[in-house]
Amino acid sequence: MAPPYSASIDNVQKLKNSGVSPAKVGEFASSSDKGNVNPISIRGGSMNSPYQKSYSKYVEEALKQELSLANKMAPDAAVEISGKLLKNDLDASGFSTGVADIEARFIVKKSGQVLYDQVKSVHHEWPSSFVGAIAIPRATQEYPNMVQKLLAALYADQAFLEALK
Repeated sequence: MAPPYSASIDNVQKLKNSGVSPAKVGEFASSSDKGNVNPISIRGGSMNSPYQKSYSKYVEEALKQELSLANKMAPDAAVEISGKLLKNDLDASGFSTGVADIEARFIVKKSGQVLYDQVKSVHHEWPSSFVGAIAIPRATQEYPNMVQKLLAALYADQAFLEALK
């Protein structure tokens, strides 16, 4: 099981300081592309999402947590953030480095009108080991860090922040 998402303090602070209005988080879907694996295979084992065994729900939950902690989430808001997970894979087979890639389309709508529709992607690396007993738990622990980086890339996009104002 992947660790539950833990909000990034930097991401929450970025949202707090951005001047955006509260938004609600809508549905996040998952593409059936080859690069969007579920469950994720780690050296012969598999890792599932703790959120309905869905990695698109993992991204949805991450957004909800960070917006809530920044006091920028309102279930009745006119602005809605939704999206689709396009790529989600992790590779812990390297001798000294683990790698992972995630890509998602984020859509912001207000009263049915699309204000923002962009794809964000992140490549994440971490020190790993040839020894499975070290590499597997380390890879599992890196998954939330990769999602934090994905959301950081989203919040760094001025067009996204403008769409929430």
